[in-house]
Amino acid sequence: MRTLAAIFKALSDETRLAMLGLLLREGELCVCDFVEVLGVTQSKASRHLRYLVNAGLIQDRREAVWVHFRIVEKPGLVEGAVLTDLHQRLPAQLPDHVLAELASWRKRKAKGGVTCGPARLAARKARA
Repeated sequence: MRTLAAIFKALSDETRLAMLGLLLREGELCVCDFVEVLGVTQSKASRHLRYLVNAGLIQDRREAVWVHFRIVEKPGLVEGAVLTDLHQRLPAQLPDHVLAELASWRKRKAKGGVTCGPARLAARKARA
């Protein structure tokens, strides 16, 4: 029961649902992707993502100071059943403006004007 309660608590927030939907759709994303696409602070994004990690739905991978997230590779029985159902439904529920912002953010990253990682952190500090 505790596992199921943790999963439903993690899914009870629209921001976390959007994050999970983006991960189900895109595979792996950095915290900075969620910050830019969802318009939340880095600390808020990290807190929401930690809920999903603790529920056993996603896992993280560290790269220097940045953390990348993806759907857990070997979910438990309950987690797997929930993820299978969500994979069929959740990506289609993402608001159009979220997908548009992700596309825009990826174009800006590809042009080299912005990055995730230490260069992005240095640029933010320089602007402040």
